Amino acid sequence: MKIEEKIYCKLLQVPIGYVTTYGELAKAINLKNGQRIVGQIMKKNPFPVIVPCHRVVKSNGTIGGYAYGLERKKYMLSKEGLKINDNKILNFKKNIFHF
Repeated sequence: MKIEEKIYCKLLQVPIGYVTTYGELAKAINLKNGQRIVGQIMKKNPFPVIVPCHRVVKSNGTIGGYAYGLERKKYMLSKEGLKINDNKILNFKKNIFHF
């Protein structure tokens, strides 16, 4: 299985109302210091409707980037029940999904 497929499979496990981080995803597939690689893979997600790359945020709880724009990412996360203020997930520790 390609690294992209491994990442997307793991990301499918993140439930609605939760987020994960680039680092958590990298760790989940044993990719040491792979945060940047995960970010590049998220940018190229060919199935954004199926694979919820909008649920991947930075390790400090800030939203991070999104191929379809920051406002869309914030909107999608808000619709899933997450509270966001100043581009940061409120109660981040409570809403992070660990593999």
